[in-house]
Amino acid sequence: MSSQTIEAGAGAVVLSARRISKSFNGVQVLFSVDFDLRAGEIHALMGENGAGKSTLVKILSGFEQPTSGDIILDGNPVKLPPNGAAEALGIVIIHQEFNLAEHLTVTESLFLGREVTRFGMLDRKHMRAETRRVLDLLGSHVDENAMISSLSIADKQMVEIAKAISRDARVVFMDEPTAVLSREETNFLFKQVRKLRDQGTSFVFVSHKLDEVMELTDRVTVLRDGQWIKTSPTAILDGESIAQLMVGRELSKLFPAKNEPDVDEAVMLSVNALSTGYVRDASFEIRKGEILGFSGLIGSGRTELMEAVAGLRSRASGEVLIKGESVPSGDVHAANRCGLAYMTKDRKSKGLLLNSRMIANLTLQSLENHGKLGYLSPASEAAALERARRRFDIRVRDGNVVAGRMSGGNQQKLLLAKVMETEPDIIIIDEPTRGIDVGTKQQIYHFISALARDGRSIIVVSSEMPEVIGLCTRVAVMREGRIVGMLEGDEISEQEIMRYAAGLKKKAVA
Repeated sequence: MSSQTIEAGAGAVVLSARRISKSFNGVQVLFSVDFDLRAGEIHALMGENGAGKSTLVKILSGFEQPTSGDIILDGNPVKLPPNGAAEALGIVIIHQEFNLAEHLTVTESLFLGREVTRFGMLDRKHMRAETRRVLDLLGSHVDENAMISSLSIADKQMVEIAKAISRDARVVFMDEPTAVLSREETNFLFKQVRKLRDQGTSFVFVSHKLDEVMELTDRVTVLRDGQWIKTSPTAILDGESIAQLMVGRELSKLFPAKNEPDVDEAVMLSVNALSTGYVRDASFEIRKGEILGFSGLIGSGRTELMEAVAGLRSRASGEVLIKGESVPSGDVHAANRCGLAYMTKDRKSKGLLLNSRMIANLTLQSLENHGKLGYLSPASEAAALERARRRFDIRVRDGNVVAGRMSGGNQQKLLLAKVMETEPDIIIIDEPTRGIDVGTKQQIYHFISALARDGRSIIVVSSEMPEVIGLCTRVAVMREGRIVGMLEGDEISEQEIMRYAAGLKKKAVA
């Protein structure tokens, strides 16, 4: 037995990986990894992006086959069936990317492939009642008759979780399940997960949120560079020690020192009384070299406001001035020409072409800079890719890899590099570190700080309060489509942000 093997504990081992290795096209990504999951435990799987977590999860759930090594289920070596068929064995995975049919209802999605019939007819009443029961267990108010296409991202995530729970799974893999959930929704989810754990269900929890790992899990396994590093009871670890195991170095300075902009610097962006269908009378400005944060609860209107500023959606009223020039409503190209770029929070469906190579993604918005007379210059594009890989530390073994094969952290770096290829003066970055590990977060924070020191104006929209507090010299707080507070200096704290976000406090915003 390998030295990685976990000591026997209270719960019997349900699912194991033994000396699992995996290569893709000759590139090895897992190196003889062992992993044990016990009955009735919540086991965190941690590591930087590219550490091999997702590959191990796919192998343990049958979506990938190992190059070598064994999968053991209930003490017996098995070859798990592919493409989700392992659900028949009680192994369910909640994917980070949604696996829902947009044209179906919530109930139809939950029972797709296992419909309940009565006298040869679909028993829709029973299926709707069961769907409602599972959603109520999760504290979700999603309508069981609603079309998937009509749901918000957070509601779709709750449906994915409900779908997994409804299958009476013995083993549930959860890949970043709370990335788009509010704190209240997360609390409901954790309550249900604990209840199922106490009934014997086993969970593998893949997350980059160290506070949630400490709160929820029983044990932690850390991978680094495709290798097992440590497995330990969560109770004897803390967030700092887990982070250090993940990256192999100390992370005492997660955020760079703040660079206070000169009050005499030019105003680069001015938004005056902007309204959309939801956002109302939003006004703010940002100066050269400033990092301005936007905080608020999910649904507060932050993304809607930024999309209107960037020209991605039309304004009902109001004005946007970029370096003093008025920009037409709903004209993203005009905003780009004036030097404003928007980095979406949804890198997988809106930011990157997952089936295209890195180079095609990088230069997609700046093709005019890489050719002449209507012809692209492969040499210019290749030079741009090499610059981006060095500048943003994009770590891939093969420069021809397609974006969908890259880790989440490298995808996020590629997206930032793509935005910066347009050479903008003002950058709106929506959720800069969603779904990426703590080591890559540190890098992204330092990239943003360096851009500001270089004279760029940065707007950071984030659901993570430590992020806006650690990066930004001013923080705008939104609630129900309005900017309700603008905080500076010592005012920038979690308590003060929450007072405004929850409607307990309001002040005039210049």
